[in-house]
Parts: sequence; structure tokens; C-alpha cells
Amino acid sequence: MSVIAEYGHILLILACVFGVFMAWGIGANDVANAMGTSVGSRALTMRQAICVAMVFEFLGAYLAGGEVTATIRSGIVNSEFMNDKPDLLVFGMLSSLLAAGCWLLLASIMGWPVSTTHSLVGAIIGFAAVGISMDAVAWSSVTSIVSSWVISPVIAGFIAFWIFRSVQHLILDTEDPFTNAKRYIPFYMFAVGFLISMVTILKGLSHVLKDSGIQFTFGQSTLIALVVAGIVTGVGVMLLRRVTRDAAADAENRYASVERVFGILMIFTACAMAFAHGSNDVSNAVGPMAAVIDIINSGEVHASSPVPSWVLLLGAVGIVIGLLTYGWKVIMTIGKKITELTPSRGFAAEMAAAATVIVASGTGMPLSTTHTLVGAVLGVGLARGIGALNLGVIGKIFLSWIITLPAGAGLSILFFFFFKGVFT
Repeated sequence: MSVIAEYGHILLILACVFGVFMAWGIGANDVANAMGTSVGSRALTMRQAICVAMVFEFLGAYLAGGEVTATIRSGIVNSEFMNDKPDLLVFGMLSSLLAAGCWLLLASIMGWPVSTTHSLVGAIIGFAAVGISMDAVAWSSVTSIVSSWVISPVIAGFIAFWIFRSVQHLILDTEDPFTNAKRYIPFYMFAVGFLISMVTILKGLSHVLKDSGIQFTFGQSTLIALVVAGIVTGVGVMLLRRVTRDAAADAENRYASVERVFGILMIFTACAMAFAHGSNDVSNAVGPMAAVIDIINSGEVHASSPVPSWVLLLGAVGIVIGLLTYGWKVIMTIGKKITELTPSRGFAAEMAAAATVIVASGTGMPLSTTHTLVGAVLGVGLARGIGALNLGVIGKIFLSWIITLPAGAGLSILFFFFFKGVFT
């Protein structure tokens, strides 16, 4: 207790600095989940994607990121081991933020799309297992996280494969692709509107609704999403009427006019996925920060702690700065280096990623948005044949996934004993 009383202000400043650093890493690395396919398919330019992501990532993080965050992150640490040692939890959360932020910095420099959630979870496992006790780690939670490494990309890849095959069958491989695009794309618009609405309600706006005392059941959320999907389809049909066949462009590329139609879809999915991503993943930065602030203010370990609005603002600003300064590199990896993307292929990948998130939300399955979208892009590539994939890049991505958790754990252990030695 004396450590917190004596060094509280310093620990608070460190929590804010490390939290912003972690948020920077989220912006630099994880924002490619929302923007990679849009840039890779040329539906948006890099500059347009960054502008869209800055706005919607910030809005999602600040307006819809205010979930009451569990002090013991994701149940990874058993709280009974911390009740009499609040200072150790402070050191652990600071170490976890710094370790995860350092790993994300390295991954972003290398252009590796890694999971921010797994980076942080690995860091928390490291300090808890080595710095406190092996029994302090809830190993059942760790098992479910590891299983998600395989489950989420496989599900997303499977869905993306069949979505794109349906696009090929109904539109691309027909005698008149443009006419069939006008006929069938409204149905895809309805599906996109429904899925993105569900992602936003379940993964983003749920925090705002909870704070307002409003709670929707899964069925009510589905009904709202159906209404929104109908509106989106109506707007989409009006936009489709403005898209005319470009005979000159079609002479060079048979699908030029068709891809322009899919490009409209990609703009919508980019905005919605950026909002949902900002609202969901900002908790990786502000959750441990809020835990430290709560312990410093109260001197006790609580089961949960509210996230102050100024903490959310710090997290939102950190994400935007990370995106602006270094987000382009991982966007290029997902969008251009795994497989060649067009608007129709990018649409299939983003729609599959959204569908996977919906399944996970309904069943409670933990997943990584990074792994999900990479799996979806792989599925689209496989629909065109194994030769369409850059296996060298894929191998490097998989390797970065494998070493993310131990890398975060190792760095966190070093930082934990450093802080413990300095402050005690």
C-alpha cells in the first residue's frame, strides 16, 4: 500500500503514457483489419482510407468504447491472488501495456498483422505466471484463446471462399456480368447491411446502450439490423442506377463496370468496420490503464472499474496517431501482399470477417479480428486457386502469430521485475 501512496502520481503518469503507446500500436497495426481490403481492392486510395479510418476509428473508440472493463483482463488472472497485492497488479498492468506496445511496434515495422488482444493476453500471462504464481493464471481462458487462433481464420476463410464462389457463379462467370451484377448485388447489399449492423450493435454500440440503460436481446438486435439492411438496400439500389456501363473500360477489362459497383459496397463496409473496430479494440489499451487508475485512487483491487471519458479520449487519440504515422505498412500487407484483391474479392473478405464476428458474438467464442480478416483474405485467394496466394508472405504472418504470445510474455516478465525493483 505504501508503494501506491508514495509513487501514485508517477505510476499514474506511466499508465497514461504506456496506454497511449499501446493505442498507437493498435492504430499502426490492427487498423488494417478495417482498411486493408479496401485499399488492396482499390475501392479507396491509401489517403482516403486513412482519412476514413481516422474519423470512424476515433468515433468508435471515443463514443462506443466505454465498456466497464474487467480489472483482471479477460479473466486471465485469478483475482483472489491480487486482493492483498494491489501494487503487484499495478506493476503487472504497466508491464503488460509496455510489452504489448513494444511488440506491436516491432510487428508494425516488419509489416506483420498480429493480434493486439493476444499481445496483451500474452503479456498478462507472463507477469502473472512468473511474477506471482502459476496458479494465478486462469489456464482455461488461455486454452480458449489459443483455440481461437485456429477457429476464427478457418471459419472466416470458409465463409469468404463460398461468398466469392457465389459471386463468380452468379455474376463474374456469366455472359453478361454487368446485367447480373445489377440484378444480384442488391441481395449482397442487404447481407452487408445486416452483418455490419449486427457487428456495430453487438461489438460497438452495446457499450453506449449499456451506459444509457438500454439493452437489446440478440433477437431485437437482429430485427434492428434487418430494418437497417432494408434501408441500406434501398439507398444502394438508387446508387446502382447511377452506375452505367463503361464500354471503353470493359473493352480492356471485362469486369471494369462490375467492380465499380462492388466499390460502392467497399466504402460502406470500410466505414462501418472502422467504427466497430475502434469501439472494440480500444479496450486493449484503456482497460489496463483504467485498472491502474482505479487501484491508485482506491488502493484496492475491484472486480471491475469504469473507464473515465478522458481515458477513452487518450486511447482514441493514440489509435489515430498510430494509424496516421505507421498504419500504411500493415494495410499494404493485408491488402496487396497476400493475394491480389479487387472490390468484389475485398467485399467477400470483409463480409466473411463480419459474419465470423457475428457468430462469435452469439456464441461467446473469443477471436482475433486480425486472424479473422487474414483468414477471410486467404479464403478469397483459395477460391481462385492456390497459385493466387503469396505463400512466402503467409508463412511470415503465421510465424508472427505463433510468437506473439511468448514475445509479449517474455517482455512483460522483464518489465515487471524492472518496475518491482525500481519501486519496491
